[in-house]
Amino acid sequence: QSQNLSEEFAKAARQLKKEAPRIQFGKIDVTYQHDLRKEFNIREFPTVKFFVDGSREDPIDCKGVRQASAFITWVKRRTGPSTVLINSTDEAEAIIHADNLAVIGFFEELHNDSVEVFCETARDVPEMPFGMTASKDVCANYGIQKNSLVVFKKGIPVHTEVLEDGRQNKLDLTRLIKTFTLDLVTEYNLETSVKIFDVPVENHILLFTPTNSETFSAIHENYKSAAGEFRGKIIFVLVDTNETRNGRIFEYFRIREVDIPTVRILNLTSDAKYKMPADEVSVENIREFCQSYLNGKAKLHFSSEEIPEDWDKMPVKVLVGKNFNRIVF
Repeated sequence: QSQNLSEEFAKAARQLKKEAPRIQFGKIDVTYQHDLRKEFNIREFPTVKFFVDGSREDPIDCKGVRQASAFITWVKRRTGPSTVLINSTDEAEAIIHADNLAVIGFFEELHNDSVEVFCETARDVPEMPFGMTASKDVCANYGIQKNSLVVFKKGIPVHTEVLEDGRQNKLDLTRLIKTFTLDLVTEYNLETSVKIFDVPVENHILLFTPTNSETFSAIHENYKSAAGEFRGKIIFVLVDTNETRNGRIFEYFRIREVDIPTVRILNLTSDAKYKMPADEVSVENIREFCQSYLNGKAKLHFSSEEIPEDWDKMPVKVLVGKNFNRIVF
């Protein structure tokens, strides 16, 4: 991972040397530079930081950027305009159809808090083009009546977010928009795992099921139906239990064959795990599970061995997860 990023980083440096020679690229091997590692609190590898105006204080973290083209866009948006100003429908269409994904901000006027948040968000999402407009004709052409952000996928609007001053913040919008780089339900494998963890959403829900079972189609449809409601808040992941390469993730969640199909939620920050209390993978059960988790009402799930029959026979009692609280507390 570090090697790949280093190569893309170098490619971006070569390109920007021609386009923006004032921007310098450097790399540090913190294996030897202990003081710098400590000064800038480097805990993850690789880490990219952007220093502005020669100041060592508060460098800007560049997270989740892996391609040279995205590095170049990220740097350009930090040193210049982060969005393209759109004055006509033709200009809007050019941006919308230029790439797989595009984000357009439709505004009544270009000087308010919503515009500022939109432009800040654009700086942190270099993977897709951003444009904004205050043209009444352009807004009318797309049927937009309020300040709104619209995500287009392959030229088709797939999400509209009404922007009310002071209601949205940059991080929430960044999370929401970056989820569109993933499918509504993303199947876990070596390639997609990198993309999943690059999206700055800390809540992941995982459906463990064999994809060749007779019930898979119905279960998957239910899971997908619930996913749209929680976009930007919870990432929906599918784990094929027939895929032997997924063995480590089964071990991590302590998934047994008797449990399948089963649904878990993982919080990446706290490493807390939650198990869906209902057995049936229905739209209503998934929705209720996600909502109770977001409301802070879901119960933590502790993986445990079964309680041994003779746990209480000897002077030293045998404790496992299932009897620990009851006996100790």
